[in-house]
This record gives sequence, structure tokens and C-alpha cells, in this order.
Amino acid sequence: MEFKSKIKTIEWINNKSRMIDQRLLPKEFKIIEITDSEGMYKAIKEMIVRGAPAIGIAGAHGVALAAMEANKFCNDRQSFNKTVKQKSDYLKSSRPTAVNLMWAIDKQLEILSENGSSSQITDKLIQNAIKMENEDIEINKKIGQYGAKIVPQSAAILTHCNAGALATVGYGTALGVIRSAYAKDPTIKVFADETRPRQQGARLTTWELTEDGIDTTLITDGMCSYFMSKKMINLVITGADRIASNGDTANKIGTYTVAIAAKYHKIPFYIAAPLSTIDLTIPCGEQIPIEERNHDEVTHINGDWICSPKVNIINPGFDVTPNELISGIITEKGILYPPFNESIKKVFEQK
Repeated sequence: MEFKSKIKTIEWINNKSRMIDQRLLPKEFKIIEITDSEGMYKAIKEMIVRGAPAIGIAGAHGVALAAMEANKFCNDRQSFNKTVKQKSDYLKSSRPTAVNLMWAIDKQLEILSENGSSSQITDKLIQNAIKMENEDIEINKKIGQYGAKIVPQSAAILTHCNAGALATVGYGTALGVIRSAYAKDPTIKVFADETRPRQQGARLTTWELTEDGIDTTLITDGMCSYFMSKKMINLVITGADRIASNGDTANKIGTYTVAIAAKYHKIPFYIAAPLSTIDLTIPCGEQIPIEERNHDEVTHINGDWICSPKVNIINPGFDVTPNELISGIITEKGILYPPFNESIKKVFEQK
């Protein structure tokens, strides 16, 4: 039985990018339309859309929007190409850690080398963005199918941040594994970390899973070791924003802490991510750029100060989990196991 996800996070309709405004969940469900590349930059930067795969598709949509803009005022292909590339580079700067953004934009830019008028190239960019959008859902379902095989009967699964339908076009990576496992075994349950400072686990993961009827318990970020010590968690599955060629993985801040706790308690820790999240140009996690986010995310909750205005703040959006803490990486081509530099190289050779 296949689990039917109810959520489609981002979709190209009538020459516009339509997406769920994730800043408003779970209080309000609202669809907004992005009609230009500047609007897409802000949507990515301000986390209207978030999650590495969804950000990638947003980037692909953004390039299509940039081409539509350039097609209106550029008189030749050379100026058209130059404008689209400039706007694409700007889009890339919106979220530096999630490599799917760069991957998707670069896939779009390959089309600029093809023959045809600016209008024809614009149409190709739109069609390719739609193709990538549809492929994302199928990739997530394959990740879910492979990942479900390692979920024990009646497992309690801990996840951190949101790697669900809201982080992708639909279905999800880590939550895609959970959905596929739940379709076979409805006795599984989930522990969701709150995920400070933006509470994606509390706001988004719990909303998704409870909407799907999956037994979900919300815990704060500091509680995972307690529940592991009580043998109430059997498995950890998270998503990823960038994976180095040796398997070191950048994910939402706090993931590294969870991985350390899982290792100590001998609990398997898995990453679920498409191959597009693996960055072969980076040999290890130390070279992954870590986004420093607005300090207000730490100092405020719901617009109110929660600390002294005089205190110092550091707010990295991500941390890097070393490969030796990772049991496996669940991809659309199967589960990659240590040594990751060998299994990652092999899967790309087979592509």
C-alpha cells in the first residue's frame, strides 16, 4: 500500500510559482504566488519556502521567472543569457548551505547553451522546472520505499527539524521514510524535536504527521538523550541540506547533538536525502558553508524578547554531523553505507 500525501508545497501554475507560506503554519494555511525572480529570492531567504529539495525547485522556478523577465526587455540572446545568469547568481546567494538550490539552478542554466530564440529558451526553462518538480515527488517515494525496509516493527522514530512534504515538493525525505513505513505498519510512532530557534519540528513536522494520522509526540531539543536512555526511541532519521563526498552531513542546527546521543545509546542514525544533496566538490564537512541567520530568531519568540537585549548572540542555521556518527544515507538509488567515500563514489558512477 502506498501512502498518499495530501501536501504539495510548491507548484508551477499559469506562469507563476504557487507555494505554501510556511511562516504561518500551523496557525494558518495560505498559498501565495511568486511572479518574479526578486519575489523568489525573498521567498527563499525569508523561509516562506524551506527544506533543501523544495528550495531547489524554488530556484528552478526562479530561473524560469528570471527568463520571463529578461524576455520582455532583452533584444538579443546574448543580453538575455547574461541577464538570466546574473539573476540566477543572485538567487543562489539566498541560502548558501542548501546545495540543492545551486544544483537546480545550474541544471536550468545548462539550457542557456541550447539553440533557439529567447522565447523558446524561456519555454524550455519553464518545462524543465515543471519536470524537476514532478521528479522530486517520485524521488521522495523511492527514498521512502528504501528507507521503510530498515524501520523495525512498531518502531519509535526520532526526527529533527522538518524533512517532510513541506521540505520537498511533496511526500518528504525523512518523513517520506516514515510515511512509507507507516503504510506497512500503522503501529509506528514518531518523536519530533521542537528544533529551535524556528521550531520547524514543532510547527511543521507535528502538523504534517498529525494531519496524516501518525502518532506523534513533540519534545524539546534537550530531551532526546532522556528518551533514548529510557529505551523509548529505536531509530533516528533526519534530512540533510548538504552532504560532503565523505558523508559528513550538514543539517539543521542541533542534528549533530542528536547524532552524538544516538551513538552513545547505540541507536541507528540515518540521513534521508536525494542524490542532488550530495556535493561531490566538497571532500569533507569542514568545507560546507554554514549560514548565519538573523539574531532575532534566537532573541524573540512570537515577536517578544526572551532574553536581555544586551546579551551576545550567535545563530548558525546548520551544523555538520561527522560521517562516523551516521549509520546510512537513504537515497533514491538505495541506502549508502560506510565507508561513505566509497559508496557515494560508486552510486554516482552508476548514474
